[in-house]
Amino acid sequence: MTDSLAAGIVADDDVTTPTPASSAQDLTPALTWRDAEILRDGRSHRILAGAIHYFRVHPDQWEDRLRRLAAMGANTVDTYVAWNFHERVEGDIRFDEWRDLERFIRLAGTVGLDVFIRPSPYICAEWSNGGIPFWLSGRVDAIRTSDPEFLAAVDNWFDALIPRLVPLQAAYGGPIVAVQVENEYGSFGSDAAYLAHQRDGLRARGIVEMLTTADGITGDMIEHGSVPGAMGTFTFGTGVARAQELRREGDALMCSELWGGWFDHWGERHHVRSVDSALGTVDELLRAGGSVSLYMAHGGTNFGLWNGSNHDKVLQPTVTSYDSDAPIGEDGTLSPKFFALRERFAALRDDELPPVPAAPRRQRAASAVLTATASLLDIVRATPVIGAVSPRPRTYEQLGAEDGLVSYEADISYSEGAILTIDRLHDRATVFLGDERLGTLERDGEVSLALPGASSRAHLTIVVESLGRINYGPYTGEGKGIMHGVMIGRRFVNGWTHRHISLDAPALTGTPAVDGSAVAHLEVTDVADAWLAFPGGAKGMVWLNGFLLGRYWKIGPQETLYAPAPLWRAGRNEIVVLDTDALGAVVEIREEPAFGETEEFIGT
Repeated sequence: MTDSLAAGIVADDDVTTPTPASSAQDLTPALTWRDAEILRDGRSHRILAGAIHYFRVHPDQWEDRLRRLAAMGANTVDTYVAWNFHERVEGDIRFDEWRDLERFIRLAGTVGLDVFIRPSPYICAEWSNGGIPFWLSGRVDAIRTSDPEFLAAVDNWFDALIPRLVPLQAAYGGPIVAVQVENEYGSFGSDAAYLAHQRDGLRARGIVEMLTTADGITGDMIEHGSVPGAMGTFTFGTGVARAQELRREGDALMCSELWGGWFDHWGERHHVRSVDSALGTVDELLRAGGSVSLYMAHGGTNFGLWNGSNHDKVLQPTVTSYDSDAPIGEDGTLSPKFFALRERFAALRDDELPPVPAAPRRQRAASAVLTATASLLDIVRATPVIGAVSPRPRTYEQLGAEDGLVSYEADISYSEGAILTIDRLHDRATVFLGDERLGTLERDGEVSLALPGASSRAHLTIVVESLGRINYGPYTGEGKGIMHGVMIGRRFVNGWTHRHISLDAPALTGTPAVDGSAVAHLEVTDVADAWLAFPGGAKGMVWLNGFLLGRYWKIGPQETLYAPAPLWRAGRNEIVVLDTDALGAVVEIREEPAFGETEEFIGT
């Protein structure tokens, strides 16, 4: 990940924050629910929402994406709050620059949208660690429970976050009309006291607007994910009839995540959902009188290394793009799904919809040579050692490493025919003996290799890459790195040093090699969005003018990286690549995105 999150951000001083003038007891929420209806000022109201995550969109493009959502006919924007995006270092909670959540909310109000906020502590969202800070999940006994240490950290976070949201509620003249308690808890745990703690924490800190929960369409999920005082809502791709069966007495029908598309994992196909399929579910829900939030209305991008992973027998890392076949594409392009939804939503609105915005501008095709600058080992050896020698390899969490690359080094001796094994590798390791590259090992795959030659002494270097922290299911919160140890035969290797390779920018000096870093320069006269491709590259990370865009990987499906206009500058632009496997020869600007071979997918 990178802290270059302020690149190209322009402050917006024209948007003001309402000031609380009354105590919570005197305030009336904008929305309530009664007798299976959502009410606004005593009249029936329908939420027509779409999800846009501020943390996946460059701040200079927030207003554009919100205006596109309003033009789609939505009356509400829904967003998660990614806790780990704001508190990467414990105690250093930030709401500035890219993390200026209040600005995003105010902008939504300015363009005429209500806000449905889903403030964590857990968000899933295919986001690293489900939004929970790595430093917390690395030490508590049980995340998302009444574990005292977990609750204390959540309370500290809410003490910083919620007072910023309170004056932005509709009761104070702001745009926030609904707030979610936790997220899909019924598919994870059964700690009713934990959910009550989250609900009570929101109320005690001044949230007066309507509270909701969200869970999948099974009775078990609804039972364990619901909490009194919060209206239950559903998440599904299809299943309106089942949601109606499961709806609790008095609750209005609402799908707070209607999956109009789906995300992608590396090594799979690009998931799409046809207009007919997506709109079929939307129409069914609307005919039933339900409210809807389309997930995603605009997906955005997992910039840096913020992508999460799933685990279903094997690790499934999410790609850099979060386009999700949304009606508003990754660069703001409007799809046929957008226009179909605009037609449906317009029929339910009393007012005239905003005009359809113009298509986004893109740079013309171009290319530049990538010049190799340093090998992967050069980059490792230029990185300072962390701490003292330790008997066993230390995990990322023990080293204070959020993500990226960590090098493990030890001097070893071995006999002819010896086998080296990494016990509990999370996630991918490139192994060197001296200056020789021996191969790559992967979690849930091959984690052993033969050491070469006769009996010998040598320096072992293992460069481990975290491919994305798991964001959903029972393995959420697990650690990264070498979790147990490294063995030669049956015995452990002891005496390890560690380095955490900086992701601000890799070293650009050393010996050019097949792997490692490379640099290219592109001259730009017309600053606009661009799609970057790295033909011939195997598995790398890419920086544009010092900002970490994300990863590419030859296994696909994603072939291009989105490089938004605010990251470019007129004139000379620097692109740096760090490829752990094999560098390509060029970088290309392409005029169209390439998400890979597609398959129709509804979501599960």
